[in-house]
Amino acid sequence: MYQALKSSRSSTLALRHLNYHVRHWGPGQSDLPTLVLVHGWMDVSASYQFTVDALQQERCIIAPDWRGFGLTSSAQADHYFFADYLADLDLLLDHYAPGEAIDLVGHSMGGNVAMMYAGVRPERVRKLVNLEGFGLPTTRPAQAPTRYAQWIDEIKQLHQGTKDLKTYDSADGVARRLMKTNPRLSEDKAQWLAQHWARPNAQGQWEILGDPAHKITSAQLYRVDEALAIYERIAAPVLAIEASGDSLGQWWNGRYTLDEYHQRLTHVRTCRTAVVEDAGHMLHHDQPEQVAQLMEQFLNEA
Repeated sequence: MYQALKSSRSSTLALRHLNYHVRHWGPGQSDLPTLVLVHGWMDVSASYQFTVDALQQERCIIAPDWRGFGLTSSAQADHYFFADYLADLDLLLDHYAPGEAIDLVGHSMGGNVAMMYAGVRPERVRKLVNLEGFGLPTTRPAQAPTRYAQWIDEIKQLHQGTKDLKTYDSADGVARRLMKTNPRLSEDKAQWLAQHWARPNAQGQWEILGDPAHKITSAQLYRVDEALAIYERIAAPVLAIEASGDSLGQWWNGRYTLDEYHQRLTHVRTCRTAVVEDAGHMLHHDQPEQVAQLMEQFLNEA
């Protein structure tokens, strides 16, 4: 099994009627800005361990488990709204980095949260690294009736139990699932991640640490014009890191392309892109050394 080079410690914060789990690495205080790492959908804060191990500088690092993921309690609801992540992050920063402009890194869904947060609260973000947080394809108002109907149908399916997450007989089973999803993931890292991505229940079955209500499609359409208006308010320099594997193209089959994503990034005042070679969507698992090097070079620039 992978051996972590830098040990983490945990804290729990009562926030918006939830018990929020936050992982910490490094010293409690540092001359460098606090580095905040936010994970993606159906992931956990521990997912950043490999990248943290590859960082050269000692600094205060915090990474929350989003609501309903990891060791953070669920919202006790049958659906989640994206805007809640923005409010959660704001209150987390009020507690752990009050009055400070932080360095913010987000992967996938977390990258989307980071981009939106940096436009909504531009004074709170010094620099931003977006790891494959592409946003979603353009939508049309005419899609709204079908989307609302889909949302209602999926709510019913959740309550009927048809959206429950699969359980596994052992941590090995979880690790094999992780390796199937990401063929680039080495067995030692998969075994380590499995211990943080799932827990055994009272029956001895390993359950994924994610609320199945996260599988419910948003009732609201993704509004590109709104996203771009928020991008235009981002004051922090942005580094958008993407994997050579073009996961965006694989997901959307031409409905949304890297060229469209890059065009959206032109609405950010200061933004550049970088590519991590021999990596897929979980690039911080596939090539943590490359990711860490790109992050540190960017964060240390004057």
